[in-house]
Amino acid sequence: MFVKFSPNQYILRYKCGALAGQGAGLSFLCMERMNTACALPVNNLDADFVFEEMTADFQKVQVQGQLTYRITDYLRGAQAVDFTVNLRTKEYTGDPLQTLAKRMVNIAGVCIKRQIGQRTMTDAIQASRALADAVRKELQENEEISALGVSIIGISVLKIAANPETARALEAGTREQILREADDALYDRRNASIEQERRVKENELNTEISVEEKKQKIRETEIRTKRMVLEKENELERIRTVSRAERENLELDAEIELERKRQELAQLRFENAKKDADAEAYRIGALMEAYSKIGADILVALATLNMDPQTAIAQAFDKIAAGDNKIGTLNISPDLLESLARR
Repeated sequence: MFVKFSPNQYILRYKCGALAGQGAGLSFLCMERMNTACALPVNNLDADFVFEEMTADFQKVQVQGQLTYRITDYLRGAQAVDFTVNLRTKEYTGDPLQTLAKRMVNIAGVCIKRQIGQRTMTDAIQASRALADAVRKELQENEEISALGVSIIGISVLKIAANPETARALEAGTREQILREADDALYDRRNASIEQERRVKENELNTEISVEEKKQKIRETEIRTKRMVLEKENELERIRTVSRAERENLELDAEIELERKRQELAQLRFENAKKDADAEAYRIGALMEAYSKIGADILVALATLNMDPQTAIAQAFDKIAAGDNKIGTLNISPDLLESLARR
């Protein structure tokens, strides 16, 4: 018969009780009655565990985790655990993987028990990483594991928990501590709030004081300004009063001076008029004296020298009315009368 295994299995082939071949994913022709085979897994294997151990202060804790290992010495592994498979079905005749996992878990449990027993409960609960490192190191040096042909890949401690009552007691202390811290935080916050409110009120009071001081300074400045304005107004009023009196005095002096000038001007005009009258009287007297020496005919001739025609005609008519018989013939035409009347 032809037998073929998968690559993730390491095969040890025995013929007539002697090792005839080995390898991963081995395939061969054989007679079922004369051949047997052991199939060991090549990949990593995992084993979960849960232990309840006693700490150094006699408190029970539960340790939960996972162990990862791998078969590296297949001959030792086959000698320690029966990995024989049925050549037809390729299934194990027993349960070697479960057996190997149980052995690994038991060995790990012994190591964990020793490590937990050296710690108090509080330290053990907080030492998951340290516990895993210590157990892994101890397992890697364990001779029983070496005899199984297994190498430890890693160990993970997922949880270390106390029993519910102890956990509640621990939680109570922690809870009280947290509550105290919360109360302290609350008190600190309230104190901070009170302090902040005090600062705010103090700032408000300081602000009010500053505002009042500013107002006082403003009022004092206004009073000083009003006083200065009143002083300036009084000074200006005094100056205006003095200026008005001076102006009135100057105006009065000007009027007096003007009246004096007017009197002088009137006196001058009077003197000039008197001089003009004297000159005119002298001229008229001289003229009359000259006229008295000239005959009447000559005066009449001189008077008519620059006389206009109308005046001459009027004088002629006057002489006629006076009865001057020296006029011979006088012709008066209608045109002449019309011209005289129109003018």
